[in-house]
Amino acid sequence: MATNSSDPERPQLSFFPKTGKSFDDIDNAREPLLQDIDGGFAIHHPRDNYSVLSAILPFVFPALGGLLYGYDIGATSGATISLQSAKLSGITWYNLSSVKIGLIVSGSLYGALIGSFLAFSIADFLGRRRELILSSLLYLFGALITALAPNFPIMVIGRFGFGIGIGLAMHAAPMYIAETAPTQIRGRLISMKELFIVLGMLLGYAVGSLEIGIVAGWRYMYATSVPISLIMAVGMWWLPPSPRWLLLCAVQKNENIQGTREMAINCLCRLRGEAIGEFAVEEVDEILADLSYSDEGKEASIWEVFQGKCLKALIIGGGLVLFQQITGQPSVLYYAATILKSAGFSAASDATKVSVLLGLLKFIMTGVAVLVVDKLGRRPLLLGGVSGIAIALFLLASYYTFLDNAPVLAVVALLLYVGCYQLSFGPIGWLMISEIFPLRLRGRGLSIAVLVNFASNALVTFAFSPLQSLLGTGVLFAVFGVIAVLSLVFIYFIIPETKGLTLEEIEAKIL
Repeated sequence: MATNSSDPERPQLSFFPKTGKSFDDIDNAREPLLQDIDGGFAIHHPRDNYSVLSAILPFVFPALGGLLYGYDIGATSGATISLQSAKLSGITWYNLSSVKIGLIVSGSLYGALIGSFLAFSIADFLGRRRELILSSLLYLFGALITALAPNFPIMVIGRFGFGIGIGLAMHAAPMYIAETAPTQIRGRLISMKELFIVLGMLLGYAVGSLEIGIVAGWRYMYATSVPISLIMAVGMWWLPPSPRWLLLCAVQKNENIQGTREMAINCLCRLRGEAIGEFAVEEVDEILADLSYSDEGKEASIWEVFQGKCLKALIIGGGLVLFQQITGQPSVLYYAATILKSAGFSAASDATKVSVLLGLLKFIMTGVAVLVVDKLGRRPLLLGGVSGIAIALFLLASYYTFLDNAPVLAVVALLLYVGCYQLSFGPIGWLMISEIFPLRLRGRGLSIAVLVNFASNALVTFAFSPLQSLLGTGVLFAVFGVIAVLSLVFIYFIIPETKGLTLEEIEAKIL
């Protein structure tokens, strides 16, 4: 696959100075992978034949982890209204304080923090496939405990359990997809995982809209996750492990490399179908050559994550997902129905129905982002989308401060926010952290980025109601707007353009 990475006119947009190796250095050190051809560089891969059906299933089952994460966001939006209704909650403890509502809403996010922390330690031991199986079981039991909870403490325990599943799934899914997908569709599939998150949100909003008028409807909203969790568990049990993870473990432990090679070939044939044929052997041998010509044979230490290239990747990826959350994204999504209700939709069912429309908009705009991200690049979508987010937040602040007689303004601002978020932070945040980390430290680096994502998400979600009471909604959205402007500065000076670059080129030219 030829690249134009040596083009001197390609902009190198990054605040960081280039400290990595030059392409000549890499060519000398890793000759089997990079060769100088007519003054340019080409990375040689075996022919990437694959069966469409065989390639889709290794994407769909891990992506169900993202769908369940999105469903939790959408369903919780309606469940919080159902829970607080004296008539429809079906419980005696419906009179919940803002702090308790915050715990219910953000309980899964606190669990995701635990899951992300666990992923740092156990991901390389379990492997991507077993980590996803474990996450599906946590989804299953967390949903059951939440739906059947007899009291508030048990419900919070269920929310935490479900959240641990979120943390593990959102760490392992992009890694499994990236390591098993055919080269020419790998980037598209990683971006499409965000579509599954949005599809889950849409499903959650739709289920909430249908069940908001049922007594104890919140129980049914959370119970809907159970069958999806079962499908994910069975699917991941059926799928083979990542061939690259198998080879990485064998090389690092210096254990039966020849036997592991045969196992990796068999796994790759299952993942790509009969179409890959003899090229499965060639691809596995290329992976082994890559491992032998790099530092992959050495196990990464904890402190290496905070040094050199990985530290730079943490600043880029971690900073991006931090701004993704502290620009108010969790509050807008989790409290969408409540915001719409206060904006003029008097009935709870009206607010949840408009939330369904929000979900549809998110789905459409995410699809647009997936289609154009490799054509326009990451930076243009981020800069344009976040600019729209800032405008939307200041419009919401204006509505709640002095334009409260124009509820249409609040709805338009919400639609603008949602659409711009799905063009920028939504898909590109996950895409960036999947491709920016050096290979040997990708598992641990990605776990820290996911931890930052969920920590800031949980903080904003939990703090939204108390801060709303303390500062007022208008001032709070104005604060989010100022943070969005700061994130634009961060993106302009810090975030590099990775369009058209292979993972090896990203590591060499940007880190």
